Amino acid sequence: MDSQVILGILLSSLGGFSTSIGALFVIMSQAPSLKMLGLLQGFAAGLMLSISFFDLAHNALNTLGFLRGNLWFFAGVIFFAVVANFIPEPAVAPPTSDEKSRKARNEDNMDIMKKRRRQVLVSGIITAIGISLHNFPEGMAVYLGSMKGLRVGLNLALAIALHNIPEGVAVALPVYFATESKWHAFKLAALSGFAEPLGVIIVACLFPTSLNPEILEGLLASVGGVTAFLTLHEMLPLAFEYAGHKQSVKAVFCGMAFMSTSLYLLRLSLPEETGL
Repeated sequence: MDSQVILGILLSSLGGFSTSIGALFVIMSQAPSLKMLGLLQGFAAGLMLSISFFDLAHNALNTLGFLRGNLWFFAGVIFFAVVANFIPEPAVAPPTSDEKSRKARNEDNMDIMKKRRRQVLVSGIITAIGISLHNFPEGMAVYLGSMKGLRVGLNLALAIALHNIPEGVAVALPVYFATESKWHAFKLAALSGFAEPLGVIIVACLFPTSLNPEILEGLLASVGGVTAFLTLHEMLPLAFEYAGHKQSVKAVFCGMAFMSTSLYLLRLSLPEETGL
């Protein structure tokens, strides 16, 4: 394997590993209350929406033009809107009457909690998928930056590493709450970071000369549409349910502001040749 490819894999692994650092912050603390979980879900929803609109869709609009960029974006929205119709919703236990025994009421409460945990777990998986797809072009950027030299690649990898720590928190937190398993939370966050060296391997090994930049930007715009749909469909309703509308909306904008700042600082360190 070419030495530049090995260097790109090593540096992108450094950036991807930082999602595990974010997961460590989660598993070293106690599981959050429902209200705190709702606020953090709102914050994570803001992160995801910022990635969708200000990063993936924005790049596609600049590269492909307004019309084609929007077509790719809404193709992703429509695709997952259709897929969502085939995802069964968990049944909610009916309210208990005064005549029911305490045991029956407890069983109903357990059913409701199981439903909540399932919803939160789905939200965590969605976050992991969205962040993994977002990390894929970051791995490409590290590879292209490392081709300019070790210093450029290392600086870029460190910038991405700092940028990825809160993403690890956003993935691990709902998984930890839903499964009560520190290992599952850490594992899923670590796997989402693995998308960065995977991006290097795919681009450098499978598509060394035939990767069409326009097709890639279009696919990433579709990913933005998928991420936006799933965030609004799954994550935001949970935040509203657990933390209330007013507090959740504030958390969403805090998440968007945080990720937008992170993306801005990250772009300052990107070499122009990466095109990202």
